[in-house]
Amino acid sequence: MTSPAPRAERIRFEVANRLFFRLYQCSNLMHKNGTRHMGDFGATTQQWAVLGALARPLVHEKGMSVKDLIEFLLLSRQNLTAVLDRLEAREWIERVKDPEDGRSRLIRLSAEGNRVWTSMQVPIEAFYAGALTELSDAEQVQLYQLLDRLKTGLEAV
Repeated sequence: MTSPAPRAERIRFEVANRLFFRLYQCSNLMHKNGTRHMGDFGATTQQWAVLGALARPLVHEKGMSVKDLIEFLLLSRQNLTAVLDRLEAREWIERVKDPEDGRSRLIRLSAEGNRVWTSMQVPIEAFYAGALTELSDAEQVQLYQLLDRLKTGLEAV
């Protein structure tokens, strides 16, 4: 007969394994279906995330440093640089001198980027509504809170 502790540990591992696999599946679906919703713009979910980060009220006018974008989006410098290069080639972002440090550059939405971001709001809202239809408002808040706690745990490992 198996002692309770190893059985409980196996069950805990199995639940964790299923949880992380489900998160992996959700992430893949988010990228696949999110990119489909951005089809009219030819944008990826990573480009969408960068535009959204730059459109936030606190950074919209000034912009963000690459370092701050890396920390906010949890991307590698290599991945972010490639995304920024594509967005700059499309004239959706611009790199401007940092008024506080002339040697540094800030990334901000260009006039065209602002126009595109505004146009993206309808398909983004449709994507969110479709993806979250199975969750009540309270469940959405709870999921956000749980994912925030998971993110904290992941940062610690």
